[in-house]
Amino acid sequence: MNKPTILIVEDNKELASGLADFLTDTVTVRNAYDGYTGEEMALDPDVDLIVLDIMLPGQDGLELLKNIRQFGNDTPVLILTAKDTIVDKLKGFQAGSDDYLTKPFHREELLMRVKSLLKRAGKLNKETTVSGGPITLDLAKHTTNVAGQPVDLKGKEFDLLQYLLENPEMIITKEQIFDRLWGFDSETSLSVVEVYMSNLRKKLKPFAADGMIKTIRNVGYIVEVNDEGTKTD
Repeated sequence: MNKPTILIVEDNKELASGLADFLTDTVTVRNAYDGYTGEEMALDPDVDLIVLDIMLPGQDGLELLKNIRQFGNDTPVLILTAKDTIVDKLKGFQAGSDDYLTKPFHREELLMRVKSLLKRAGKLNKETTVSGGPITLDLAKHTTNVAGQPVDLKGKEFDLLQYLLENPEMIITKEQIFDRLWGFDSETSLSVVEVYMSNLRKKLKPFAADGMIKTIRNVGYIVEVNDEGTKTD
């Protein structure tokens, strides 16, 4: 399968160039630096994903998004913006975005979200396993093995561990986990993250794997893996 093509609509040329360099191993990148050019390029059927800033010259990203949706264009759109309030996120999703990531951001998280959207659209081969240290997750079968022994993880326990293992050696905030697993508009409180983290650690403890997940006080969590690291097949 050829590499998917993504369009980055971002007026900060330095940022756009940096993202293109970072993503080039996974995708082919096209760039647009204003809203009108971005809209024209977004309608190209060869574009598999759009990474879209909101504050653009010409017309803003939300207008661009509304316009291409009115044309019947259903290309996945990831909004990448400094606008970080709940109201801003609601406007983005109401305009037709598929995901929303606020600046500043970790490039690795952007890559993860890009891959996720492309897989969902059938434009990228799906990985079958994610592993880190003694832990291996089978994403197709939804099963977990630690040091070769099966561990029964339910629902979001599995999703939480997958999210952590896909972002090794990175600090992931409680807010990021909450948005990823429950959704920013969920009626559940942020404290649910701590509950699931506690349950996950308890299930990993018999295998001495709970220590891989470190708490960064008042911030979030980080997974520390062994020298072999975390890999995705």
